[in-house]
Amino acid sequence: MLQKFKKVQRVLIYVLILNLTVAFAKIIYGNLTGTLSMVADGYHSLFDGVSNIIGLAGSFIGARPPDEGHPYGHRKYETVASIFIALLLIFVGIEIFRDALNRFLIQSNPQVTAISFLVILGTMGINYLVTRYEHKQGELLRSQVLIADSMHTKSDIYVSLSVLVSLAAIKLGFPLMDPLTAVVIAFLIFRAGYRIIKEGSMALMDMSRIEEKEICDLVLSIEGVKGCHKIRTRGSMGDIRVDMHLLVQPDLKLEDAHLIAHRVSKKLKGEYKDVSDVVVHLEPFIGQPQESNTKKTS
Repeated sequence: MLQKFKKVQRVLIYVLILNLTVAFAKIIYGNLTGTLSMVADGYHSLFDGVSNIIGLAGSFIGARPPDEGHPYGHRKYETVASIFIALLLIFVGIEIFRDALNRFLIQSNPQVTAISFLVILGTMGINYLVTRYEHKQGELLRSQVLIADSMHTKSDIYVSLSVLVSLAAIKLGFPLMDPLTAVVIAFLIFRAGYRIIKEGSMALMDMSRIEEKEICDLVLSIEGVKGCHKIRTRGSMGDIRVDMHLLVQPDLKLEDAHLIAHRVSKKLKGEYKDVSDVVVHLEPFIGQPQESNTKKTS
């Protein structure tokens, strides 16, 4: 587990360096030319870097082993970090939206050159590579904070694309496209923030992660299992916990019943890569056994 968190932290450091490079390129050139949409895009990228730092902090804390006060470990700190990233995103969106409204009231003509297009195209290329790398590593390491951060960075690509349209419109003599594009950027940022908060809240509120029937059908295919009920799941990506009541023959030896419970745990962990812990409560079976979907169709 510790090795996994070290890999997550390494990815975040790489992405942080690239995000800061992209951000300062957009902010500096955007201010030099007076292009609001480019500056807005730059601050969006800058907060990508801030989110990397928050992700690093959450990952460092989440890597701590279970202790007396946290018997289930510290993984939820990673989820809290991802939600904080989303709140920062929403704050940036509000600031960009406010600046865009001010630009409607005080109109100006930004300076657009060939370098403006090169800056945006270059940073889009970097963001595309960063997003693919971070998302792939997030899936591989089952890290919620990497997935959230890659979604944050991915929104940069769409933002930069809208800035390109804005620059082209300004060049053609439509300066109002600059604040209009900034408004579109703000709403894209709000959308990304909402998606991250929605995913994180599922873990913090202990919402069900896997359907009860789906688990029961799988468990009933194991020899010795006569039934299952009271199935509960909770957790986040890479750390889903399952507890359930399992019905077995009442005359089974304790060691045989324990072996069945072990098979159930192994089966669930093998079928669902995010399942990290399975707690089985054994009960004596009385009555007709349940049937799985597999058994019904065979």
